[in-house]
Amino acid sequence: MAIPEIQKAAVKTGKGPESKVEVKEIPVPKIGPGQILVKVNYSGLCGTDKSFYRDEWAAWGGVMRESAFGVAGHEGAGVVVAVADDVKGLWNVGDRAGVKFLASICRNCEFCQSGDEIFCVKGKKSSLTEPGTFQEYVATDAYYASRIPDGVKDEEAGPVMCGGLTAYMACRRSNVRPGQWLVLPGAGGGLGHFGVQYAKALGMRVIAIDGGDAKKELCLKLGAEHFIDFTTTHDIPTEIKKITTYGAHGVVVTAASKAGYETAPNFLRQGGTMVCVGIPNDLTIRSAPPPLVVVTRKLNIVGTYVGNNSDVQEALDFVARGLVKPLLTVGEFKDLDRFMDDMETGKMIGRAVIKIGA
Repeated sequence: MAIPEIQKAAVKTGKGPESKVEVKEIPVPKIGPGQILVKVNYSGLCGTDKSFYRDEWAAWGGVMRESAFGVAGHEGAGVVVAVADDVKGLWNVGDRAGVKFLASICRNCEFCQSGDEIFCVKGKKSSLTEPGTFQEYVATDAYYASRIPDGVKDEEAGPVMCGGLTAYMACRRSNVRPGQWLVLPGAGGGLGHFGVQYAKALGMRVIAIDGGDAKKELCLKLGAEHFIDFTTTHDIPTEIKKITTYGAHGVVVTAASKAGYETAPNFLRQGGTMVCVGIPNDLTIRSAPPPLVVVTRKLNIVGTYVGNNSDVQEALDFVARGLVKPLLTVGEFKDLDRFMDDMETGKMIGRAVIKIGA
């Protein structure tokens, strides 16, 4: 396969919330030892990408490094077009590969050795420290790229690299057992619609929270047993208790807002678990109620942060078996700013995915 010298990429221009994405021509990266070159066919658009492109996490230093060259994206799926000599046999030209937020690990530190490589002390991250997948070709760690199974299309696999994976891990971290109740606020969104499906596949009973008839129809179709419209329901905790008697066993907070974190514990029964996912740009927001509430109600407050390579393969397997199907809005580089605006206002249903190249 002929590999060009120049490619198109979606590059960040400007600073702060007024930043825009500009399509530019940049060099195709050269692979080094231990790397493969992936021709990206599709890349999902994650809320994290929006935060990087628009400097939403600047307050705590979560901004794109110069080494990323302004290229975000960490939900890439495509085909291997070049393999470094030292990893030939591990990957072959023509194999299908996925590129994640955690792009490379050292494989030697305590975290890597224990299966917690997401905390690798030398880990490299797409969009943050490395050019991401909103480019036609990406060079990535051959040992940490994900294999895309048969039966999963590239446009489906891309969003699973982070959005699907995060939702899957959040369901697991909730410790909700089959037959127990899980509440998913924002259930019709990019993470939420994955959460409904993974929760159902894991045997959980889902209460979806979102706004509007379109979101209601979607959530119930995906497997939620109940839908609560936050635009018309004034006392959501009481409504949840009507359904569950004592409150839910778990709740996943994907909204990066003060209201999201303040209200979620009220959905839980004694001994319930709140899973923190959304990262607010306001450092004064706290992820737990007062200690009196946590102690006397024996609540569990946990966080989840993507997953390891094995977790990714598990998340993809649910898609391969038809138990999870990403709901996609497909666009091109030129649609990125508009899609991010739609995400900001809650208009985006399901997950946005960008078709890369011809």
